[in-house]
Amino acid sequence: MKYNPHEYQKYAIEFIKEHPIAAILLDMGMGKTSIVLSALNELMYDSFEVTKVLIIAPLRVARNTWSDEIKKWDHLNGIRYSIAVGTAAERLAALKEDADIYIINRENVPWLIEESGLPFDYDLVVVDELSSFKNWQAKRFKALMKVRPKIRRIVGLTGTPSSNGLMDLFAEFKVLDMGERLGRFISQYRVNYFKPDRMNGPIVYTYKLLPGAEERIYDKISDITISMKATDYLDMPELLSTEYRVYLDEDEREKYEEMKDELVLQLPGGEITAANAASLSGKLCQLSNGAIYDDDGSVNAFHERKLDALEDLIESANGKSILVAYWFKHDLARITERLNKLKVVYEKLDSDKSIAKWNAGELQVGLIHPASAGHGLNLQSGGNVIVWFGITWSLELYQQTIARLWRQGQTSGTVTVIHIITAGTVDERILKVLEMKDHTQSALIDAVKAEVSAYGGK
Repeated sequence: MKYNPHEYQKYAIEFIKEHPIAAILLDMGMGKTSIVLSALNELMYDSFEVTKVLIIAPLRVARNTWSDEIKKWDHLNGIRYSIAVGTAAERLAALKEDADIYIINRENVPWLIEESGLPFDYDLVVVDELSSFKNWQAKRFKALMKVRPKIRRIVGLTGTPSSNGLMDLFAEFKVLDMGERLGRFISQYRVNYFKPDRMNGPIVYTYKLLPGAEERIYDKISDITISMKATDYLDMPELLSTEYRVYLDEDEREKYEEMKDELVLQLPGGEITAANAASLSGKLCQLSNGAIYDDDGSVNAFHERKLDALEDLIESANGKSILVAYWFKHDLARITERLNKLKVVYEKLDSDKSIAKWNAGELQVGLIHPASAGHGLNLQSGGNVIVWFGITWSLELYQQTIARLWRQGQTSGTVTVIHIITAGTVDERILKVLEMKDHTQSALIDAVKAEVSAYGGK
């Protein structure tokens, strides 16, 4: 295909070429892969500034998306690439091939740098999904920082730079500029921009921004950062978000409150304990969805409210395809059991074959887990309705899952997101938290939004 970039894509390509350090914050579906490859193509073959490139990406994206994009566009056909995934022997063989671009999944960054025995001689590194380097204590972050001084050019890509608040930006931007803008140490970053919020003695659980800190952070990173929202530059379908509320009966409500208050719930199948707040929230999410694991891993059924609601939604769809996002394994088991009873045509979307069936309109229901639904998966041809059976706390996974349908190529004028919410439970809090995080992230994106008008855009 011939590549006819939008004006914002032309702007982003030039930005990468002109900035040895570049943070490209693009909404999902805006073509970030083709933007970067177009810039790399010019840097390698026109200006000869780059000879060897490493792309670090999520596994599915590393395996398929980058190579698919190279094959798709006429102007990229000359790029030689090698995909370094699989066993250690397969990765080594791929890295020893004669290529321009080497693509590796992010989990193998420590192996590449510390165990492969190969020289780290890449002069440009692309970090696809920069947000996966937000933990400054993670092995992948520490490994990449060891070789960061050797890298002449680096590009960070993400649509969700601060899914859990602006504290995430420290590690992400240290990977890019080695601490030049936000500081070399997390303690320094905290002192400069945050103050303790929730505490227990000397232990600080959460921080909140100092007055004016948000603007100061944006100002610090603005010289190497461009950010764009899809709704500003693309003809995107309308996005409608609704709730389908279900209600527990009195006995179910008492059991839920008992778990919430005492962290222990007695069920016929065994005793379930929640040792800390994180575990408790997981248990409450399970209860909200209708079943719960006990301490030996057995599943105890609790209610079928959400299953009934899902059945109602499928019926009201009159054969129209619905994408259903689930979270726990017992959610999947109970949903499939109900779908089998209803004789609904469905598949779990976890293979190329099942995804092809979905996009061809052959499935009434597609079942998807947010952790595997994320980056690089296009499902917009198969439908325009997504139902959240179980909601995730992760804004990044939440947005990425919705973006499988709400993106360019969606022929429907509207994408509908339906959240099945159990009233009076943790479900309601999760939605509120996601809204609060989204506000923080939107502020970041707005603060560093590119002035594309200079290039003839909107």
